[in-house]
Amino acid sequence: MTPAMSRIRVLVVDDHPVYRDGLRALLTSIPDIEFGGEAGTGEEAVALATSAQPDVVLMDIKMPGMNGIEATRRITPSSPHVAIVMLTMFEDDSSVFAAMRAGARGYLLKGADQAEILRAIRAVASGEAIFGPAIATRLMDYFASGRPAAPSSTFPGLTDREREVLGLMAKGLNNSDIARSLVLSPKTVRNHVSNILGKLQVADRVQAALRAREAGLGDSTI
Repeated sequence: MTPAMSRIRVLVVDDHPVYRDGLRALLTSIPDIEFGGEAGTGEEAVALATSAQPDVVLMDIKMPGMNGIEATRRITPSSPHVAIVMLTMFEDDSSVFAAMRAGARGYLLKGADQAEILRAIRAVASGEAIFGPAIATRLMDYFASGRPAAPSSTFPGLTDREREVLGLMAKGLNNSDIARSLVLSPKTVRNHVSNILGKLQVADRVQAALRAREAGLGDSTI
C-alpha cells in the first residue's frame, strides 16, 4: 500500500452532482490517489483549494457564478503548486488558450476515459503539462497554421457571424438593434449572444463587450 503522505490529493470541481459522484467513485478506488473534496461552484473551488491545498484540481469551465477559468486564475497565484486540469465539454480555441493563460496545466474533454483522467492526474502532479488527444491535435493545428500567438484578440472560437454580433455588442447595440442591423430575427440574435457568452466564458454582455473592445472591436466607449 502506498504511504498516505505520497498519495495524490485531488479536488473535484463541477456543478453537476452526478458527474462529481462518478469522479469520486473513481478516485476513491485508486490506491495512490486521495479524494480531497468537491465543489460545485468556482467560489467554492477557490475557498476549498486554499484550505485543503490539494495536489491536483479537476476543474469544469462552465459553472454558475464564477467559471472555472476565473477560479483557476485566482487559485494559481497563491497556490502555484496546485496543478489544475480542466475537465470540460468545451474544446474551442478560446477556451483552451484562456485556460492555459489562467495557469491550467492540463485540458481534457469530458469524454475522456478513466485511464486518461488518471494518467492526467499523475502527470500534472509530477510537474508535467498534459492535453487530451483531441486538444493536442487542435493545439498543433493552431500553431502549424501560423496564426498569431494571441488568439483572444481575434476570438478564433467564434463563427464569423458571432464576431459580427460581438462587434455590434461592443458598440453598445442591444439585441433589437443588432437584429435590424444584420437583418436577423431577435431569437437568432439571442442565440448568438448566448453562444458568445459561453465561448468567451463571461457572465454577461457587458463583460463580452469589454473583451471585444480590448481586442479592437467596436468603439472605445459604449
